[in-house]
Amino acid sequence: MLWRYRNMGVATGVGESNTVEGESVLISAVRAGDTDLVRVLLHEESAFDRVDAAFCLAVRMHAGHIAQLLLQYGADPSQSGTEDLISLTEAVDSGSPALFEALLENEDRNRHTNSELLEARDLARRWYERGVEAELRRRTGSRDTVVRTQVQDDEYTSVDECTLEGMTVRDGHGAMLTYAEELLGIRTSFEDLMDRALSTAGQNHPTWRRSTLLLAGRRDQATWTAAATLRTHPEPSRRLFGAEVLRLTHLFDGSDEDAFAVPALEVFTPWSAEETDLTVLTEVLVALGDHSDPRAEAALLPHAAHADGRVRLAVASGCTGDPRSSPPAFSDDARTALLTLMTDPDPVVRKTACLTVAEYRDSHPALAEALAAALYDTDRPVRLAAVYGLALRDDERCVQAARRLGPPQRGSLEEEGCLGAVWRYERRRDGH
Repeated sequence: MLWRYRNMGVATGVGESNTVEGESVLISAVRAGDTDLVRVLLHEESAFDRVDAAFCLAVRMHAGHIAQLLLQYGADPSQSGTEDLISLTEAVDSGSPALFEALLENEDRNRHTNSELLEARDLARRWYERGVEAELRRRTGSRDTVVRTQVQDDEYTSVDECTLEGMTVRDGHGAMLTYAEELLGIRTSFEDLMDRALSTAGQNHPTWRRSTLLLAGRRDQATWTAAATLRTHPEPSRRLFGAEVLRLTHLFDGSDEDAFAVPALEVFTPWSAEETDLTVLTEVLVALGDHSDPRAEAALLPHAAHADGRVRLAVASGCTGDPRSSPPAFSDDARTALLTLMTDPDPVVRKTACLTVAEYRDSHPALAEALAAALYDTDRPVRLAAVYGLALRDDERCVQAARRLGPPQRGSLEEEGCLGAVWRYERRRDGH
C-alpha cells in the first residue's frame, strides 16, 4: 500500500513531511482513492488539519467510503460551503448509499430542506423501481451490454457498479430510498422493506442492511411477530431476513428490561436444530451467541464439528463463559469445543476461538497450553490472538512471542490491540 508513496519520495509518518509537491499527503491519498492509506494517516493523527478539505474532495469524487471514514475522524461538513460539495440529487444519481449518507450526517442535515429530501426520495424511488440497467439505457439511449462489477460501497457493504456508454451508477437506490423515508418520518411497511432487501444480492448489500437495521430499531411487537413468522417460510432468503431482524432487535435493545431476550431464545433455540440452509443456520447460531444462557450453549455446541466453516465460526465466536463465576469460566463441553476449534483447518475459526478464550480468561490450564501452542501457528492473525490471550493471563510466554511477531502492521488497530496487551502485561509484571 505505502510503497507507491515511499518510492515517490513521499513521507507518511508522524514527524515527517506531510506534503508532496505542495499537496497534503492526505489529499493526495483521497485523490488516488487509496482508502487504506487514508485510514493509516488518520489513525496516526498526522493529517487532522486537512480532514475537512479531504472530506469535500472525497464527496466531489463520489468516494462515499472515504468520506464516511473522514467523518469518523472528525471531518465537519458544516465547515464546507454548498459549492464545495454536491447536491443530494447528484448523490442519488451516483447510486452510492455511502455517499448519500455522508451528506446527511447528523451535524449537517439542517443544510438540506425538506423539499430537497423529498426530491431525493422521489429520484431514488424512480431509480429503484425502474432498475439501474433500464434507467441507464433510458438516459444513454444505448442498447449495448451493461458492465456490472461488484465494489465495496462502505466498510460493511458492497454493491454492483453498472457502466454503460461511459456512465457509471451503483445499485444502492433501495437503501437511499429507505434512508430518505426514515429522515422524513415515513413509516415504511415491513413487507416493503423486506421486498427491497430481497431484491438485492443478500446481507452484504446496503439495501438489505438498511432495511434490517431500520426494522430492528422499531423494537415493537408487530415487527417482532412479522419477523418471527418467517421462521417457517419455504424460501431461505425470507427466513434469513426474519432471523436477522430478530437478532438485531435483541442485540440493539439497550433497555434494562431486555424484553426481547427470552422471546429471542425461545425462537432461536429450536430453530437451530431445524434449519437446513447454511446461511440461515449461521445467522441463527450467531444470534444464539448473543445469549449467556445454558440453553443457548446447548443449542450451539452440537454444530462445533459442522462441515461448513461459517457454521464453526459462529460456534467459536458464540461460546460464552458462565457470568456467575469470576472470572467467567466455560462449561466442560464449551471448553472441549473451543480446544478443538483452536486447531480448526480454517485459520479464521482458529483465530476466533483463540480470541473467545482470551476474552473470557477461563483459567483452566488446558486453554493456556492451547494458546501457547497457537503461538507457532502458520497464520499471523492466529499467533496475534494467542499472544493477546496469554498476555491477559499474565503468561510470560507472550513476551518472546510478541518479539517474534515484530511491530504491528501500520494502521492495524487489531494488531496494535493484541500487541499492546503484551506491553501492559510487562508494566504490570515490572510494577508500573
